[in-house]
Amino acid sequence: IYLSALFPEVPPWVWVVTFVAILTAANLKSVNLVANFNTLFVLVQISIMVVFIFLVVQGLHKGEGVGTVWSLQPFISENAHLIPIITGATIVCFSFLGFDAVTTLSEETPDAARVIPKAIFLTAVYGGVIFIAASFFMQLFFPDISRFKDPDAALPEIALYVGGKLFQSIFLCTTFVSTLASGLASHASVSRLLYVMGRDNVFPERVFGYVHPKWRTPALNVIMVGIVALSALFFDLVTATALINFGALVAFTFVNLSVFNHFWRRKGMNKSWKDHFHYLLMPLVGALTVGVLWVNLESTSLTLGLVWASLGGAYLWYLIRRYRKVPLYEGDRTPVSET
Repeated sequence: IYLSALFPEVPPWVWVVTFVAILTAANLKSVNLVANFNTLFVLVQISIMVVFIFLVVQGLHKGEGVGTVWSLQPFISENAHLIPIITGATIVCFSFLGFDAVTTLSEETPDAARVIPKAIFLTAVYGGVIFIAASFFMQLFFPDISRFKDPDAALPEIALYVGGKLFQSIFLCTTFVSTLASGLASHASVSRLLYVMGRDNVFPERVFGYVHPKWRTPALNVIMVGIVALSALFFDLVTATALINFGALVAFTFVNLSVFNHFWRRKGMNKSWKDHFHYLLMPLVGALTVGVLWVNLESTSLTLGLVWASLGGAYLWYLIRRYRKVPLYEGDRTPVSET
C-alpha cells in the first residue's frame, strides 16, 4: 500500500511478487540467515524511529501539532470513547503477534526451556514500549487526521510532514525493511508450525514433515507458505486484517486458558495462594480481557474467522473419524537444523 502510494506508476502486483520471492528464498536457506536478517532489520527500524522522534520533537518546539513535548493529550482526551478504543485494540493485537511466534523456533534454539520463555516476555515488553513511544509523539504532532488526504495510508504523508521529501523516501524504505523483517519471522514460524503438524501426522507427513537434506529447512512448507502469501494480490487491507484479528484473538484466548488447564488443573498446582494467583487468577483475567476485545470485534472478522474455523473443525472431525482420536506427538524424528 505504502509503496504503491509512493510509486503509483508501478503495478501493485510487482511489489507483492517481489516481496514474497525474497521471503521465500531467505527462509529456504536457513533459520540463521533469517535471524541475522531480522537482527539487521530491527536495528535499522530502531535507528529510524529515533530519528523520527527527534524530528517530531523539533517540529513540536517550532509550533507544530500541540506545540509542546510534555502533554497528556495522547492519553486523555474528551474525544476519546471506550468502544472505539477497544475496537482499535483488536487491530493493534496484530502488532503483538510476533511474541507467540517465538515458540515455533523452540527446536532450533539452544537451551530452549530457559531462552524461549524469556524471549516471549521481552518481545512483548519491548514491543509495547516501542509502540507507546512512537504513538505518543505521533499523536502530539498530529492531534487529528484532518491533514491527511488518505487516512488509511497516511504513513507517506506523516513522513513528509515530519521530515520533508528526503526523510519520506528514507522512512518508506525503512518501512519496507520492517515489513520484510515481520514477513521473514511470520513465514519462518508458519512453515515450522506446519512441519510440526506434519511430523505429528495432523497433516500428511510425507509432504509437511519433509526436511531438505542440504538446507535442513522444511522446504516444501516454505514454498507452500509463499504460494499462499501471493493471495495478497486479491485481498484488500480490511479483509486481511479482519481474518488475522480473529486468529490473533483465538490464540491469545487459548494461551491464557492453556496456563489454567496445564498447571492448575492437570498438574495440580492449586495448593497455595501463589498457585491460585499465577495459574488461576492471572490467566482468567487475561482471558476476560481478551473477551472484551471479542465482544467488540468487527462483524467482518467474525464472519471470515468463523468460516475458517468451520473448515478447521471439519478437518478435525475427519481426523478423529480416521484415527479414532486426534494424532499425538510421537517425538523428534528429523530435527530442523540451526544452520
